[in-house]
Amino acid sequence: MKEPKRILFISQEISPYLAEENPIRLLNRQLPEYFQGHGYETRTFMPKFGEINERRNQLHEVIRLSGMNLIIEESDHPLLIKVASIQSARIQIYFIDNDDLFHRRKGVADENGVEYEDNDDRVIFYARGVIETVKKLRWTPDVIVCSGWMSALAPLYLKKAFNDEPFFAHSKIVLALDDHEYQKPFHSKFTDKLRLEGITNTDVRSIAGFSVGYEELMRLAVDYSDAIVYATPKVNQRVANYAETKGKPTLAYAETETVVDACKRQWEFYQTLFQKEDE
Repeated sequence: MKEPKRILFISQEISPYLAEENPIRLLNRQLPEYFQGHGYETRTFMPKFGEINERRNQLHEVIRLSGMNLIIEESDHPLLIKVASIQSARIQIYFIDNDDLFHRRKGVADENGVEYEDNDDRVIFYARGVIETVKKLRWTPDVIVCSGWMSALAPLYLKKAFNDEPFFAHSKIVLALDDHEYQKPFHSKFTDKLRLEGITNTDVRSIAGFSVGYEELMRLAVDYSDAIVYATPKVNQRVANYAETKGKPTLAYAETETVVDACKRQWEFYQTLFQKEDE
């Protein structure tokens, strides 16, 4: 009997953990449930933003997964892993947390809408934190879905810094593009800060030496992804045009579809990736 396929969801935002509900948060909530209902194993991650109420959502720390220090620009940042269950869906959500980068702070911007200066560090920490946690879980995903710009470094890390890891060696990476962009470019040192062993100057030449805006970051994510999904009706057109030139398998957005329809179409799309893998 074949083992069930495994899908890792690296999401920026998931309903019901953030105050306002939107289509992306709802989709990221329902996708894991849909796949589990069709016999797949899933793991789902999101950042533990400070606005998430731990008591109301019944988050608790997973001690056996916490404790690692991730170094960003010579600063140690302890990795904390928390988990909560969505009882109605029978799924668990893992949260990447750190006292300096996420604790007691809102999402990507403060209460006045001003984006945090260290969002670049948070992007680095989040992607690395998810990867290190999946390694500790000793869980091998067949497909890894990256949703939201805070997950955008995961494709680069997986293809270059962790490509020799048996957990990720054969994983297909799907980048879900949406209409949520950041406005404040990351500092020009971002390229140096994100570097890990295995990542060469050539690998990051497209963003080296200047501040990194949303378009530059997402083009980098496109480069190291195996397939593209359009998750909202509108996305950054320049990023979409760039993705089109790469000729990767692509799932377009369907204007009239419900969330359930979107889940079904993504399920069907991933079957084509599995078929190519099994050929």
